[in-house]
Amino acid sequence: MRTSRVLVAATVATFAVMTGCAQAPPRASDPTSAARASNLPTAMPSATASATPTPTPTTSEVAMAAPAALHKPTLTPDLLVYSRRTLPTSTVRAVARVPGVKTVETFSLAQFFAEERSITYAAVDPGTFRRYTPSTSAQTLAVWKRVAGGEMAIAPALGRKIQDAKGYVRMGNDTGSPEVHIGAYAEMVPRLPGTPPYIDAVVNERWAKRLKMKQGNAMLVSIGDNAPRPVQKKLQKLLGSSTSVRILGVNLDIHTTQTAVLTGGSVSDALGTLTYTANRDGTVNPDPAWVASYIRSESVPILGRVTCNKVMLPELRAALTEIVDRGLASKIHVGEYGGCFVPRFIAGTSSLSFHTFGTAIDINVPGNQRGTSGQIDRTVVSIFEHWGFQWGGSWHYTDPMHFELHRIVAAR
Repeated sequence: MRTSRVLVAATVATFAVMTGCAQAPPRASDPTSAARASNLPTAMPSATASATPTPTPTTSEVAMAAPAALHKPTLTPDLLVYSRRTLPTSTVRAVARVPGVKTVETFSLAQFFAEERSITYAAVDPGTFRRYTPSTSAQTLAVWKRVAGGEMAIAPALGRKIQDAKGYVRMGNDTGSPEVHIGAYAEMVPRLPGTPPYIDAVVNERWAKRLKMKQGNAMLVSIGDNAPRPVQKKLQKLLGSSTSVRILGVNLDIHTTQTAVLTGGSVSDALGTLTYTANRDGTVNPDPAWVASYIRSESVPILGRVTCNKVMLPELRAALTEIVDRGLASKIHVGEYGGCFVPRFIAGTSSLSFHTFGTAIDINVPGNQRGTSGQIDRTVVSIFEHWGFQWGGSWHYTDPMHFELHRIVAAR
């Protein structure tokens, strides 16, 4: 038996089903956001959102039949197939017939960003997908009843970090992105040493359309005691270079082409699908065709020439112009600019930084380190926020040098 089998069998998933009713509490409008908007300086030029917020459905609107107790054995998730497009039924059947493949499970997979960290989530059939999760999670029926009922199951530490005061998670950067209530804390993947999680959270498959996910674009493949590398090569030949085939567990190959499909509102919609390969030093290599389509080098006030995503440049230029017009240009230190398009993982993690998309900037770096309140001028912060940026200084683990595109706005 391979080492990964021993580790998987030994994994104990941490879980906790949220107390209270199975139905998530009704979501009220966010008074904090309203208060912040009403306190914006009146001298600012107008900026209007360019996309209509996606309404958050009630849990009853996305609920599906609850699964029964699990009697079948759990399965080892050995390879992850991930495409930017829906996998055709014929392709799924072809994968299932590849020598060495024992079982397959299709579902929808996407990412959104929360406090710069990319969160990978899946929309699944709770009754079948659970067999690919750690045994403790798989056997805990209450977790999957909550997922079937329209709530989210998420890794405990991550869920407690990104949820709001009422237990909701906003599924995207935009303020109008749908929100999902956390119904259970549960590990969705085995915790193996040195191996990043490939799924942080799950919702049921009825959420996929609501969240504008590419439906049925992913597949877990279980190979039993077969060696993963030969099966990976067969699958990659069958599926082509545009589809990622990633070995999970201790055999993870970071050089395999990977895919990031963002969901969550106007910003994510505008960024397209990014494929990339990773390097051992934490940097990544985005698809050159994507870079040619989205990344531009242009001059902006104060900072001069920057290299950023074309989607963000108009709002960056508008924010910096407003800062100059209000006599605050000296509050941004040109020699302390930390960059915009920097394709990499967040330091010490396997999560893509928003800088990889060229939609974030770091300014006044020395005086605004992570975990501090930061020295950056708060009027500068409010101007950036007005022009569609989110400030890292407001996060649970602060990053006050960091501003990332939060919503698409248009100047009038």
